[in-house]
Amino acid sequence: MFSIYIILFWLLLVVLRPTRKVALALLPWLLFAVSYDSMRFYPNYKVNPIDVRGLFEAERSLFGIATASGTVIPGEWFNMHNCAVADFMAGVFYLCWVPVPLGYAIWLYLKGKREMYLRFSFAFLFVNLVGFCGYYIHPAAPPWYAINYGFEPVLNTPGNVAGLGRFDQLLGIPVFKSIYGNNSNVFAAVPSLHAAYMLVATIYAVKAREHKLTIAVFAFICMGIWWTAVYSTHHYIIDVLLGILTAIIGVVVLEGCILRNAAVGNVLKKYIAKIS
Repeated sequence: MFSIYIILFWLLLVVLRPTRKVALALLPWLLFAVSYDSMRFYPNYKVNPIDVRGLFEAERSLFGIATASGTVIPGEWFNMHNCAVADFMAGVFYLCWVPVPLGYAIWLYLKGKREMYLRFSFAFLFVNLVGFCGYYIHPAAPPWYAINYGFEPVLNTPGNVAGLGRFDQLLGIPVFKSIYGNNSNVFAAVPSLHAAYMLVATIYAVKAREHKLTIAVFAFICMGIWWTAVYSTHHYIIDVLLGILTAIIGVVVLEGCILRNAAVGNVLKKYIAKIS
């Protein structure tokens, strides 16, 4: 239903002349939202088996931390070693994963940097589509699932705030519970698109030659999200590394191949003219 509402709203913006250019400019973000929402209609676990144990064992083998009770994955170690300051910062970082890239896109548009706006927006969309393919190629459970439920996949498992619940407790507001409580598919952990989004924004901030402080803030948030993904047991380090790789591959393919195609370049120029 979310897709239907957002498409109808977008069509309304297209029909109205004063908002037509804005609506056309928002098309990449509309496609992102609709493609994300549409995955609920055909879950990835109907395509390939769900990996629960494999990732957990690989994480423990590669990044395990020795404790008195045995070797644990980093997420488990953070469950035993956390503090209020870290919990608060983790919540702040994770709330940035979509709003900051979207805010940066809006800023580029309002500043009249229409070509960079489109390049960034299409890069964000393309990286997402690559990541969504990864979800279907390798359905995978997050670490909190293995910790709480073991290694047998239960398809109707509800979303879980995991370590981010400590942020909700600090504020006394169900911020992340309202976000993750309605998650319809918990078996979409690989690659971590949380790890990819801010990296794409940081790359394009560099390409756009933004102020060094802006780039530094973006990079700080980016690394903060990487840390939070593991700290909160929402992702394995492996997921994060694959998310980073997804972002890099997506940007390289888009900028190095797709946008260099003459036909695509002509379409991009016409698109820029339409939204300017």
